[in-house]
Amino acid sequence: MTDTQEIARHGPLFIVFNAGSGHRDADEEKQTISRVLQEGGREFEFLQCEGSESMDTLARRAVGQATARHGVVVAAGGDGTINAVANAVLGSGCPFGVIPQGTFNYFGRDNAISQDSGQAAQVLLRGRLMPVQAGKVNGRLFLVNASVGLYPKLLEDREAWKQQFGRSRFVALVSGIATLLQARGQLDLRIESAGRVTSLRTPTLFVGNNRLQLAQAGIDAQQAGAVGQGQLAAVAVRPIGTLALFGLLLRGVLGRLGEAENIRSFSFRRLTVTPRRMKRIKVATDGEIFWTRTPLVFEVAPESLLLLVPMPDDEAVIE
Repeated sequence: MTDTQEIARHGPLFIVFNAGSGHRDADEEKQTISRVLQEGGREFEFLQCEGSESMDTLARRAVGQATARHGVVVAAGGDGTINAVANAVLGSGCPFGVIPQGTFNYFGRDNAISQDSGQAAQVLLRGRLMPVQAGKVNGRLFLVNASVGLYPKLLEDREAWKQQFGRSRFVALVSGIATLLQARGQLDLRIESAGRVTSLRTPTLFVGNNRLQLAQAGIDAQQAGAVGQGQLAAVAVRPIGTLALFGLLLRGVLGRLGEAENIRSFSFRRLTVTPRRMKRIKVATDGEIFWTRTPLVFEVAPESLLLLVPMPDDEAVIE
């Protein structure tokens, strides 16, 4: 059995399971997934980090097993877990499945995959393969977004708040307000795309690869629509004070960010960003923070993910 569609429908499932994702009971979720797959007569195996093993290492182990046994690699977790597993899967030829279990689940929701683990597991049994676009920044994959400046700081603070107060969208909002109260500094960027060079001063540069997230924030429909069609969308905030930043946060919550005068957005396939006087910079990809050397190159990955998505009649309603 070597045909990719046959593997997707009948091959063994290697499920990379992150017990710490979201606020659900991990044992109950595993039991739910197991019951659905057993009833469907499908061979499967859960893989979890052992000892000091990282999620990246576990993901590579899953891809190795799936390649050897003509199987499917599945990520069960939030957007960060899905990112780590997708990074290992991309270019391997393995079909990819997801069981969303995070707080926001933008990737799963954008691909009409239910946030109910039982229904998501059903997609692994009777879904269809669809090529899905991935973005990269300095070679590192992102499925939802990548950013520099204030946005990574927002994510770092949000994670600290979640550790203390639990995972919820309300906690995320309050932590964002607290971060903006302490916001300082601007980035001086030289940006180059399609042969055009310009300068940009901004507290944050956000690059989106998820139509749902961009649309919910109210980013221009043309920019959001270009995502997934060989383009990424960049959103930059012009230099503004703290009060105006609060206004942008509120607009984002209300889905009207694109109407703000202080927002600049544009779509691209490849964008080179050179921060002034910075040899290294902190970058966030799908909620995970890392340091990288400059310049930054944001681009559409040459390969697509072969994602298992629901058949049209089984698609989840996006909320």
